[in-house]
Amino acid sequence: MERRTQADRDAVTIEIGYALLSAAVAGALVFGAVAGPKLMFALPYAFERGLLVAGASAGAVVFVLRVVAVLWRFGGGADQPSQPGRTRPDS
Repeated sequence: MERRTQADRDAVTIEIGYALLSAAVAGALVFGAVAGPKLMFALPYAFERGLLVAGASAGAVVFVLRVVAVLWRFGGGADQPSQPGRTRPDS
């Protein structure tokens, strides 16, 4: 097991911070887009409640997907072959 340098640890910290911040912004935008009509229009209580639940659910899903996508892109490329289309390193 190799030790990580300070630069590697800093890069991971920055990437995690970016993933969380961008996911929070994306989740908030989705929540606002779904639940926003509640603020604009006089709607029945059940419909307003449904919009809030749907907005919160969609925002949470977008948050998780964004975090996973950013972190996957950051650390997921190590096992890729060096040349696209090649399945074995010695082919």
